[in-house]
Amino acid sequence: MASQPALVDIEKLDQDDLRHTMSTGQGEVAEQNELKREFKPRQVFMFSIACAIGTGLVIGSGTALSRGGPGSLLIAYLMVGAAVFFVMTGLGEMAAFLPMNKGFGGYASRMVDPAFGFATGWNYFFKYMIATPANLTAAGLVIRYWRPDLNVGIWVAVFGVVIIFINFLHVAKLGEAEFWLGLAKILIMATMIISCFVVALGGGPNHNRSGFRYWDDPGAFKEYLVKGSLGRFLGVWACICQACFAFTGTEVVGMTFGETPNPRKNIPRAVKQTFWRIAVFYILGVIVLGMAVPSNNEMLIGATKKSTSADASPFVVAIRIAGIEVFPDFINASLLVFTLSAACTDIYCASRSLYGLARDNQAPKIFAKTAKNGNPIYAVGLSCFCVGLGFMNASKSAGTVFQYLVSLVTIFAVLNWMAILVSHISFRKALKAQGISAKDLPYTAFGQPWGSYYALFLSCLVILFSGYDAFIPHFKVDQFVLKYLGVVIFVINTAVWKLWKGTTRVTAADMDLQTGRREYQETETVEEQQWKESFWQKMMLPFQQFGVHLHDRISTHKLGHRKDIRSRKSLNSRQVIANLLMGQSLLHGASSML
Repeated sequence: MASQPALVDIEKLDQDDLRHTMSTGQGEVAEQNELKREFKPRQVFMFSIACAIGTGLVIGSGTALSRGGPGSLLIAYLMVGAAVFFVMTGLGEMAAFLPMNKGFGGYASRMVDPAFGFATGWNYFFKYMIATPANLTAAGLVIRYWRPDLNVGIWVAVFGVVIIFINFLHVAKLGEAEFWLGLAKILIMATMIISCFVVALGGGPNHNRSGFRYWDDPGAFKEYLVKGSLGRFLGVWACICQACFAFTGTEVVGMTFGETPNPRKNIPRAVKQTFWRIAVFYILGVIVLGMAVPSNNEMLIGATKKSTSADASPFVVAIRIAGIEVFPDFINASLLVFTLSAACTDIYCASRSLYGLARDNQAPKIFAKTAKNGNPIYAVGLSCFCVGLGFMNASKSAGTVFQYLVSLVTIFAVLNWMAILVSHISFRKALKAQGISAKDLPYTAFGQPWGSYYALFLSCLVILFSGYDAFIPHFKVDQFVLKYLGVVIFVINTAVWKLWKGTTRVTAADMDLQTGRREYQETETVEEQQWKESFWQKMMLPFQQFGVHLHDRISTHKLGHRKDIRSRKSLNSRQVIANLLMGQSLLHGASSML
């Protein structure tokens, strides 16, 4: 029970803040360092659909295809896709039941161990601190497709200023920018998938109808690193490791939950979109790639040695095999949209992770302070410093440094999935121990909690064996360090906080499943009422405007009619007077004649 005081302190702070938020006006909320729930439902929906679509799918899938073949690629994406789906639904159950603005570390602290939450929060912060310069470097390398004479550092500076400016905007404007970037990514990805499908059916200039022919020759499963069955297994495993990078960022929508109005309704809606994104963009995408591109194609093998320009994309290889020459420029412009959108999201996620850590007293309190618009400006400011890391890539070895950063990001991402899954499993155990039925949750996910066990098992395998290629065919120190550095940092952070604060594991019976729920329910009731009022006001606005216009027309008509009547009355009066005067003059003339 040594951990009880620490938990009470953390949750007491959260409860007090929530109560104070309920009792004050909107301006006071910002002064009390609260995020504002001003993400619109359509923006959260777009976050859930488009955030994870990036270079991992558009470029990295080619590397996986060349190493494992189309069969290995499909199996890997199905396995990792299922795991990511359960990660998201587990997160959705927790977030809908108990919405928090502390990020994933907040759930880990409350449901597992404050030390585990400390490591999780800082792990996520480190991940996006590294991902930001990686994506800015990718954007610079994309530009070099057109201007190879310009240094990558120039574009790191230019694009860095743009994304920093966007992240200091009001959260509603940030959400709007991400909405349109996400919409562009969806349209671009749909265009790529349809193009590959048409090419595979013989719709290209060469009219080569490949279908699933490449599954037979050169084959569905390739040997990788070694010969025989072990080589084919390593081909599948290489595809699984690459798929983890491709799915990196799927959980980003969870960072918006603290700024989402009516979270008990909008969170489940956003989580449910994960299934369709995985099915349509990832699974369908790798299927059409396996149809359109043979895994032993020289252009594909050459593309895997490129950096991040259009030449590195297997979708471009598919188009070039079909004899189409214009498409690469379109793909390259698309990659620029992908990388800039990802870099902008990276700073957002890093800042909210740091804000959550500060709220839990696991980072300096200054990072929990917000501006009047609810933006955690100090956390955003520190997160923006990571842009400077992009200048490490200004040398000729930019592509190599980029690959190093990608390796670190992948491990940090899988560690974060593992933390979410452990938190969800503990959450489910606490529900059972405290007599709360899963049917009473605002959102009950399909296949849970067994899905979380499967996803946790796969995540642990990936973490343990991600460095397999550091030993084959000979030991490579740099690869070994890159693949396991994230794990070492996570373990050290957990141990240091545990020893320093003396925290212990949160038991299922003692887990706090009540604090904050009533406050959020009351907040949601107010938000829902405001939304309904706003909705009906918007619906009735055209009728109100028509009514005002009609009233004005009627009033104008009546006023004109009154003026006309008055003018007619005035005219008739003048005529009567004139006639009377004329009659009098006639009578006077007649009398004088007599």
